Amino acid sequence: MKPSWRSCKLNAFIRAAMTIQPPLINRDLSILAFNERVLDWAAREEVPLLERMRYLSIVSSNLDEYFEVRMANLLAAAQEHAQEGEFTEQGFLQVNEKAHALVEQQYDILHRLAPAMEAQGIRIVPHADRTPEQRRWVSNYFRREVMPLLLPISLDPAHPFPQVANKSLNFIVKLGGQDALGRSHSIAIIKMPRALPRLLHLPPALCDGQHLLVSLPSMLRAHLSELFPNRTIEQFSQFRVTRHSDLAVDEDDVGNLLAALREGLQQRHYGRAVRIEVSSNCSEEFASLLCRQFELPPQALYRVHGPVNLVRMAMLIDLVKRPDLMFTPFRPVYPLGLQGQPSLFERMRQGDVLVHQPFESFDPVVDLLREAVHDPQVVSIQQTIYRTGSSSVLIDLLSEAFRQGKEVTALVELKARFDEEANINWSEQLEAVGVQVVYGVVGLKTHAKMLLITRREGRRLKRYGHLATGNYNPNTARLYTDLSYFTADDALTGDMQKVFAHLACQSNIPRLSRLLMAPYGLQSAVLRLIQQAGRAAAAGQRGRIVAKMNALTDEALIRALIDAGQKGAQIDLIVRGACMLPAQLTGITGNIRVRSIIGRLLEHSRVFYFDIAGTEHLYLSSADWMNRNMLRRIEVAWPVKDPALRQRIIDECLLAYLHDEALAWQMQADGSYQRPSAPIHAPRNVQQALMLRYHTVAAPAPERHHTQRAARHP
Repeated sequence: MKPSWRSCKLNAFIRAAMTIQPPLINRDLSILAFNERVLDWAAREEVPLLERMRYLSIVSSNLDEYFEVRMANLLAAAQEHAQEGEFTEQGFLQVNEKAHALVEQQYDILHRLAPAMEAQGIRIVPHADRTPEQRRWVSNYFRREVMPLLLPISLDPAHPFPQVANKSLNFIVKLGGQDALGRSHSIAIIKMPRALPRLLHLPPALCDGQHLLVSLPSMLRAHLSELFPNRTIEQFSQFRVTRHSDLAVDEDDVGNLLAALREGLQQRHYGRAVRIEVSSNCSEEFASLLCRQFELPPQALYRVHGPVNLVRMAMLIDLVKRPDLMFTPFRPVYPLGLQGQPSLFERMRQGDVLVHQPFESFDPVVDLLREAVHDPQVVSIQQTIYRTGSSSVLIDLLSEAFRQGKEVTALVELKARFDEEANINWSEQLEAVGVQVVYGVVGLKTHAKMLLITRREGRRLKRYGHLATGNYNPNTARLYTDLSYFTADDALTGDMQKVFAHLACQSNIPRLSRLLMAPYGLQSAVLRLIQQAGRAAAAGQRGRIVAKMNALTDEALIRALIDAGQKGAQIDLIVRGACMLPAQLTGITGNIRVRSIIGRLLEHSRVFYFDIAGTEHLYLSSADWMNRNMLRRIEVAWPVKDPALRQRIIDECLLAYLHDEALAWQMQADGSYQRPSAPIHAPRNVQQALMLRYHTVAAPAPERHHTQRAARHP
């Protein structure tokens, strides 16, 4: 006897009620935990010495961005004593406690690195240790290059506390005695010119065969008295203010988004203060004055035991030029399947092509666009631009394509965080030559990576498409792991055309046959696949999910994963950064495993795999599993149908990562991460294995590729 509709509904309700939904991991604490994992590379003795310094700088840069983007909301919550919601007073205190501990770790590592650097003949020489000849050189440089750019400001009723730009380095000084007018105003502020380098290499004649450097703040400290003649220096401290810098533009209220963003960029340097960094010996008098001036609580004051702003320490790597203290150079290879091909169009007609960056070169993307520019049969080119770098051959090619008589449309995302100015400049450059520039959908960021070329072939028009998990940026393409997908599939390229049409004119939501598109259906499609995997497992069939992404913070997807895991689905998540899903909780999320890969390269590819009762589904995407990607951005995900390509992606981007023992941090039941079990040079280092694999089967790409360097972890 079949159960009634009512009983089926009741059983479904009972099953839903049985799902245990644990509290999620705090997103902000998860972001800071990610930076702890990156910082571990600065602490590892098996990492080359200068690369350890680079990781130290990377973490500082990441923390800067974190405070610029996330801290303002937490600070407001603390000042309003908020107890509920995403941002709370308790959250502010927890985040600052964690951040203070992370900063302490940074400077502890810096002090451990200093003796190792000295042993290699690399030293930042303080004033007290300089020889008379070195002091003379420093004094001459200071008076010639630095002093003319300094303008100390004494604080008095006519000279209030000056505007201090975001992340600029400044000195606060207490003076004794009286000024030229007999006044005893005691506090002065000195702004360090941003145009000057923070580190200088002493002349070789003064270095005795070593790499001896001088810091600009040390130089200023040694010559403070010259800036205040007839006054005594009673105390001083460096300080640096971090300000909220996330641009917020109400697109519905502005007639010209570009102009509004330009205005916002000017104001970004002077947003709300969220953090103050000072020297460790900063007096309580100065600390209190700065906190009052910038309206910050004591928790927002960070005392550092070393240079204020470790981001600038990355300069040291370029100044000393010691390749023996860096990673062995790595050059991407030109994809084996594309070598010897006279035409990429011809190759794409034979079948889809996959390029695994940076093990394989970004060059085919440039080559495809270049071929399109010079092919008289190509009639139109459409491309999205999110982050393309400060100089880009792609922009030049798009401009040349227009001059060659092609219809060229560039969809430029003006609101790409911290790349707004570059993208404004690119859009103006393209418009100046006649390229049609559009800015996408009001209220949504266009994060999808697409290039669509239309070519006349006989009596019909044929489309060729490129989709990618990463940006059209030749520089980051050497540092980030990403997947680049070339296709002439009519269904896929037809969908791409519909997406471009929607971005240019939002008359209706595109009806797509193959592509999944946010914010219109990507989240619901992924939810459906997760639920199907759960139902298959509950029915005793295979329910398997493996997903690789940068971050997992979308609550709807997290709850669906937990539910599927409790139904029996086996779930492995490879999440580089923030992950709010608490894995490995006995009886709750025991079927879910989370690992974070931190290595020489920045993991950036997004791969979503589902095995539902023996039927495999694999998607590549530009989207992370974050609420903003699912609901507030234009994103695309596309299926990989070719069995060989699908298996290659599974092998290289999923299975290999699940077997890594050198780079993989495993989330534990308490939300912490267990350090990799093997050293970075162990055989099961997935990044190193892929580098070796690709160099074994193909020759390196041409010399236009630059030397591989350590990846940034934003």
